[in-house]
Amino acid sequence: MKVTTTPAPRSTMLMEVELPADRLQRSIDESVRQLARRTRVPGFRPGKIPRPLLERALGVSREPGGPNPIYDDAKEHLFEGTVVQAIQEADADVLSIPAPEWVSFEEGSGARYRLTLPLRPEVRLGAYTDYPFGIEIEEIDEAKIDSVIEQLRDQNATLVPVEDRPAHKTDYAVISFRGTRDGHEFEGGSAERFPLVIGADRMIPGFEDQLVGLREGESKTFSLTFPDDYPDTSLAGSDAQFHVTMREIRAKQLPDVDDDFAASLGTYENLAALREEVGRRLRANALDRARHAFSDRIIEFATDNATVELPEVLVDREVEVMHDELRARLGEQGIGYEEYLKVRFAQSEQKPETERIIIPGSENRGFDPQQAEDALHAEYRQPAEHRVKVLLVIGAIADAEGIEIDDAAVDGEIERARTRYAENPKLIAYFESARGRAYVRSTLRRTRTVETLVDRWLEAHPEVGPVPHLEDDPALTLSAAPANDGKVAGDDATSQIQASQSTGETVTATTQRGS
Repeated sequence: MKVTTTPAPRSTMLMEVELPADRLQRSIDESVRQLARRTRVPGFRPGKIPRPLLERALGVSREPGGPNPIYDDAKEHLFEGTVVQAIQEADADVLSIPAPEWVSFEEGSGARYRLTLPLRPEVRLGAYTDYPFGIEIEEIDEAKIDSVIEQLRDQNATLVPVEDRPAHKTDYAVISFRGTRDGHEFEGGSAERFPLVIGADRMIPGFEDQLVGLREGESKTFSLTFPDDYPDTSLAGSDAQFHVTMREIRAKQLPDVDDDFAASLGTYENLAALREEVGRRLRANALDRARHAFSDRIIEFATDNATVELPEVLVDREVEVMHDELRARLGEQGIGYEEYLKVRFAQSEQKPETERIIIPGSENRGFDPQQAEDALHAEYRQPAEHRVKVLLVIGAIADAEGIEIDDAAVDGEIERARTRYAENPKLIAYFESARGRAYVRSTLRRTRTVETLVDRWLEAHPEVGPVPHLEDDPALTLSAAPANDGKVAGDDATSQIQASQSTGETVTATTQRGS
């Protein structure tokens, strides 16, 4: 066997394998024996069929490019039996083995195949220390504490009946309504007791404005036009008439900011103690965000300064990972993957992505699932390339720094996973598998690498002081607040303070506004 390799673009290598005639003949003879055992020819026992009759029974063609099941079987086994040895001879760190291209395959002469192998790319690190930036920590002042206190007031407000005035914006209302178009009711256009906050723009434009001024028990009839980009194309741009009756009106009543308010949220002696706790948590959150932001800047700094050619196979794998992540996020929200694709790609592209709302069961004409899948795949490609480069660069830094993860650390993380995902045995089984352990080890290694760089910078800049992760501060615990029945939000102060500082991405589902 003769192996020839040639470097190719994007961290690939062209490998050509030449096989002698005797090696080829052994493979063909073995295929003839195997196929003869599996093929029935009248008058012959299995395995005793002469080759000419076997070829006739299998439909072998001697024309160039014609079907030849014997050669096909021989090629498959010949490739499987030689490619690993060829790669070892080439001393190549291969990411995957693609199908070969057969250049020649001729009895009496030999065979030759070639394939383009994706190689683990070489990362040429640039600067990844001595950053031209530092940690930026948000200053927590009294105004920020006041803002959280106001949010806590709003979250712990009560709803009180309104009897002496008509409805205002921000009121909580319960209405009944019936919508018609050309005198006929349309699907989804009626409800008997429908709750909403007036002015929250949950309904189509103009609907909630018509509720202002109505008293309990009063009714009103009005006309509106559905937006041109309304997801249900049968209603988009059409006029409709609505008959609405105000059933209930409630207003939000905020609690006074005093010692009693503080006590209602937990074991706080007075308002000053609550403000102190809010300030402490805000400062801890600010440190946590600063550390994460600094870590992100370090990663981007190192990635920008590194040079690496990305193999297509790694980018394709990362695109698939991003697809899987999207499916998981949608599944958590009870939204079907195809429904997301329908709304994401069937709606007008003139509409900003942030305003594209998922509407289960909405009508989307002219939708091609494969085209939508391809469009999403193309959209993911650039961020996938960046993610692959980031992972490779962090791995190269870990190599340069000599960072390794021992079995004890992997076992500890898997044990935590058993507790965290106790109701998901499949996920636990994955973590316990060889592949899952490798994933945990690589994830821990990347995390430790970045944390090492952050801690090293902090040691060199003692004037900054400690910048811990939020979960690393054992003092950040609050006693659970008593139940606050009848309030707008019934959560304890701990989670409410956290919520006031948190952000996240969601895919929204609604059947009203559709904007």
